This record gives sequence, structure tokens and C-alpha cells, in this order.
Amino acid sequence: MTRNMKTTISLPDELFFAADALARRLGVSRSDLYASALAEFVAKHTQAEITTRLDQLYATQSSDLNPAFRRAQRRSLAEEW
Repeated sequence: MTRNMKTTISLPDELFFAADALARRLGVSRSDLYASALAEFVAKHTQAEITTRLDQLYATQSSDLNPAFRRAQRRSLAEEW
């Protein structure tokens, strides 16, 4: 069961009215619009965090394939194409 939490936020008038118009145009409630926008924002930043961590890892660790694996990969690609 999903529980919905309530919060109060302050928005600049221009942003509020633009979001309100978009919600009407999309046929969704403002709450649904805000929840969807926030979910996308959180996902974007989560992905950015993962990318940053991978970049940090590969800055210190080699990402080269074992030469035998690389040859096998080339052969399999040549057979498919």
C-alpha cells in the first residue's frame, strides 16, 4: 500500500500558474504533476550520482578487457555482421 505524504511548498507566481496550466492541459492534478516532476528530478540526480561514482572508479581502475576476451568479442562481432 502506497502512503501519500503531504507537504507545503512556496513557488513563484509565474511557476505556479505555468504548472497549473500544464496540469490542466495534461488532465492531471497539480499534486500528480508535482509528484511526477519531482520523481524525474530525483531519478536524474540518482543517475548522475551513479555516473560520478563510476567515473571516479574508472579514474583509478583499468577498464581494459583481458586480451583473450577482446579477441573473442571481435570474432563474435565479425560473425554477426
